[in-house]
Amino acid sequence: MMDEAMESKSRTGQESVGTSVADRPLVRVRGVTRTYRQGVLDVHALRGIDLDIYDGEFMALVGPSGSGKTTLLNVIGALDEPDSGTVQVAGEDITKLTKGDAADFRLDHVGFVFQAYNLVPVLTAFENAEFTLLLRGKNVEERRQAVMPLLERVGLGEMVDRKPHELSGGQQQRVAIVRALATKPRLLLADEPTANLDSATSDDLMDLMQQLNDELQTTFVFSTHDPVVIDRARRVVRLLDGRVDDDDGARGR
Repeated sequence: MMDEAMESKSRTGQESVGTSVADRPLVRVRGVTRTYRQGVLDVHALRGIDLDIYDGEFMALVGPSGSGKTTLLNVIGALDEPDSGTVQVAGEDITKLTKGDAADFRLDHVGFVFQAYNLVPVLTAFENAEFTLLLRGKNVEERRQAVMPLLERVGLGEMVDRKPHELSGGQQQRVAIVRALATKPRLLLADEPTANLDSATSDDLMDLMQQLNDELQTTFVFSTHDPVVIDRARRVVRLLDGRVDDDDGARGR
């Protein structure tokens, strides 16, 4: 009986009696649904998602357009609220947070990298990279110490005074990655991060993110159609019609 209690988790990641804290997921999604209203139509973006994501994973959410990838990413990042179900991130049930508390939670625990980069045009690369730290009330020296090593690490140490229009698409995305990592989040969510990049730049960017994943143990979750990203992911979760396909909700290798 004790051996049975010590068995590994089930398909959705439910823990047995003997599961240690270290084996508990960083992200636990249970029964999550999300429906949008478009005109007279209801669009069922998520239809009862169960998913576990563990510390240090480098994983991709894949599926056709309309499968729910971006919606799931936004729900995990507390940018959107599910209609039903629960989402726990770092032990916190984010579905119970107020909008203000959700904003604070994102600032403290989650980094975001968007397809369109979302850099502020009038700010320099350094100013964009330090922006989340500024929101957290960090002083000038704290921001410099956090941001400069990362900018140098991604090859932008000599470009800190350039504004977004003076940077290539790949360089802008590197600034966005530094901004996302500057607060040292446990979880980084990237929505189609290579969609606007050529294949060579995409390869370089994925090399960088894999290295940062290895060095910092930050958990990376991508929403993507890009074969470059999918090939690099250590775990792939397929979505179809708002549901996790087959057994992809189980813990990756």
